Amino acid sequence: MKLSPAKENILKKIRQALIEPTSIPFPQSEGNSSVYQPSRQEKEIEFAEEFGRVQGKFLYCADDNEMLQQLAQLIAQNAWKRIFCREQQLLLLLDLPLKGLITQEGLPDADASITSCELLIARTGSLLLSTGQESGRTISVYAPVHICIAYTRQLVYDIREGLEFLQAKYKKGLPSLITLATGPSRTADIEKTLVVGVHGPKDVYVFLVDAD
Repeated sequence: MKLSPAKENILKKIRQALIEPTSIPFPQSEGNSSVYQPSRQEKEIEFAEEFGRVQGKFLYCADDNEMLQQLAQLIAQNAWKRIFCREQQLLLLLDLPLKGLITQEGLPDADASITSCELLIARTGSLLLSTGQESGRTISVYAPVHICIAYTRQLVYDIREGLEFLQAKYKKGLPSLITLATGPSRTADIEKTLVVGVHGPKDVYVFLVDAD
């Protein structure tokens, strides 16, 4: 089938574009420098402020013992009976303090889920999650409450640092899903009214434990 001159001209341009390298549109944004100005305060404070702005609930803990105490208090206050977790390292940490509450089965019936994260992004108050973690892709979004336990060594300033970390960690075997969770699920699709907890957890807690 013979193509019209106009279509042939378009295809010719496409073929030429594929042969010739495409120049970077904004070369000044590439390289080692970030487009964002560095933070003037500690990353812990930056994350706590930004996480709070997106309705996240932040708790700072001096060590694992304090984290376990605060977590037990939170569970008691909300009368949660089933806490879903399947990450082995977290299960070992939580086993005795939360004995009888932790379950590795029945996610649909859980009051809350507990996971770790890849990193915390201070500039946006986001959790960087991936399917490379034991929790997979469903646990952080299925339960009505998501609790993330993280350490100060997991804090980075911006998303670029986070992606560079993942690339170095997984090399050519990047996880099939890499996502940023910024506060509770929310949407304004229904008559432009903001609704929280529609497509995911209505509450997100981050327990940040001092790595030292």
